[in-house]
Amino acid sequence: MTVKDTNSMIAGMTPILTDGRWVYCSVPSMETAGPVLTDAFAIVQEAESVTLILPVDVAAARGFDTSVPMRKITLNVFSDLEGVGLTAAVAHALTACGISCNIVAAYHHDHVFVPDADAAAALDALKDAQKAAQQLSAS
Repeated sequence: MTVKDTNSMIAGMTPILTDGRWVYCSVPSMETAGPVLTDAFAIVQEAESVTLILPVDVAAARGFDTSVPMRKITLNVFSDLEGVGLTAAVAHALTACGISCNIVAAYHHDHVFVPDADAAAALDALKDAQKAAQQLSAS
């Protein structure tokens, strides 16, 4: 069952830092992406190009720029696609720590990509935001 209430989404987000490092890559079109499509965590088609989020090793083997490695934090709440505020709460918590983030929302979960060097601090900030929301729910 999905969660739609803002505080309930934040209280239940249970962020998990997943294994692996990722990079954002760009190719001119789906046709030029070739076999890396099967390795991509996400594929986004834009007017200018196709963005692929690839494991660092796959990207490096294909000659992509790997100078900005990211870590993925998965929010383990089944947030409703019409839920309001989860993305804003995540962005706010990370902004307060000076950590950049790129959020990919999928059907079941939201995934937050943060710079590799900031991953532990980002996870702590999101856990703190979750605890604050849980305390609000308890009062």
